[in-house]
Amino acid sequence: MPDPKSPPENGLSRRAFLGTAATAAAGFMIVPRKVLGGPGQKAPSDTLNIGCVAVGGKGFSDVQDVSSENIVALCDVDDQKMAAFLTSDEHPYDKKMKYEKAAKYRDWRKMLETEKNLDAITVSTPDHNHAVIAMAAMKMGKHVFVQKPLTHTVKEARLLEEEAKKRNLVTQMGNQGHAREGARLICEWIWDGAIGDVTEVHVWTDRPIWPQGVEAPKEIPSVPPNLDWDIWLGPAPWRPYHPALTHFVWRGWFDYGTGALGDMGAHLIDMPYWALKLGHPLTVQASSTRPTKDSYPVAEIVTYEFPARGSMPPVKMVWYDGGLTPPRPVVSILENGRMMGDEDGGGVLFVGQKGMIMCGTYGDNPRILPESLMQSYQRPEKTIPRSPGIAAEWIEAIKKGTKSTTDIPTYSGPLTEVMLLGNIAMRFRQSKTILQWDPVKMEFPNLPEANAFVHKEYRIGWSL
Repeated sequence: MPDPKSPPENGLSRRAFLGTAATAAAGFMIVPRKVLGGPGQKAPSDTLNIGCVAVGGKGFSDVQDVSSENIVALCDVDDQKMAAFLTSDEHPYDKKMKYEKAAKYRDWRKMLETEKNLDAITVSTPDHNHAVIAMAAMKMGKHVFVQKPLTHTVKEARLLEEEAKKRNLVTQMGNQGHAREGARLICEWIWDGAIGDVTEVHVWTDRPIWPQGVEAPKEIPSVPPNLDWDIWLGPAPWRPYHPALTHFVWRGWFDYGTGALGDMGAHLIDMPYWALKLGHPLTVQASSTRPTKDSYPVAEIVTYEFPARGSMPPVKMVWYDGGLTPPRPVVSILENGRMMGDEDGGGVLFVGQKGMIMCGTYGDNPRILPESLMQSYQRPEKTIPRSPGIAAEWIEAIKKGTKSTTDIPTYSGPLTEVMLLGNIAMRFRQSKTILQWDPVKMEFPNLPEANAFVHKEYRIGWSL
């Protein structure tokens, strides 16, 4: 592992140092445009120093999405994943050279400790490590981009919300559909009254496409020499290594993932959460196939009830996964032959007083139903600023000192809480009571035993 360069010993930040140097030099020489920036050029002071935690899986594209900046360090617990990333033919030559020059780490803690000049980090690990990494970085004053779902527990989300707000950091969750055109159109149409008051919304996905409802493996194979199993586990309970727990399939295990609801809810629930300004639910209940002590169920239905919000009436939101779907609207609303949702296996259906709106998994291709209403509808002016992309928006906000659209304190934290409440309800799917939620006290007043799942115990040596 190459030794990273030390920061300036005088304690000046990189930007302060560059600004002072440029000012002093201006009195003695003509500074080249490549230093100060200009048309077609980017000044060093306009470039962020970013460290990227995890480069395999979704991390592969996350690093690429921020590669306009200075990638100072790359971190991954798996040497094979790191090697595959560095040698991939998907990288343009100039980006590949940039990645090769970055310092390499297995342990994100060592990266944060060593790379003093980092402005921001991306976090693309399995769900159970999101909060501890993001919190550590925020406490050091780093801006953070965290893959969805933001956290593994409801309390983790609340604590990240509080820390980001206290430090006034620019934060973003990686739910890329939020940056797309469809999400904005849905909001503008609903706020314009295109289908009248919305009182019901149905959200579905064909996930999981990984094993769930299974027992944890009992075999204990050797840990591959390329993998740091202890860091991979992070705050999760100690368990012997097994490949059935790790890459991609970790999503189905209670200790590491958040199941289909946590994995896809950040995309699908995002649409009604934004358009209907949902906030915290009053109640949540679930029915599902049988989970195991280690793994989420194969399929479930989760029902949330939200109170009135301003001029918007109370609304019921129903989540379906594992191939379950809502009833198909009558043919006069949705004609025979038209797919519900999209080919990615999911969709959202808003039910209003005057009609419906249906879209795909990431808010794509929204349509008003019936089609005759879509054709006659006079679309309103576009009032929501359009996004350059979920990661580009985050970078732009850091440079401008503004906030991103899925800022942790105001948006992605509360959205994540809603998703994870559904996972708690699933554990009490046979309860004889509907779970009531108190967002201020962060507890279920009518089912105290559910409070144990609002957070979790961390393995010794790990904390927020």
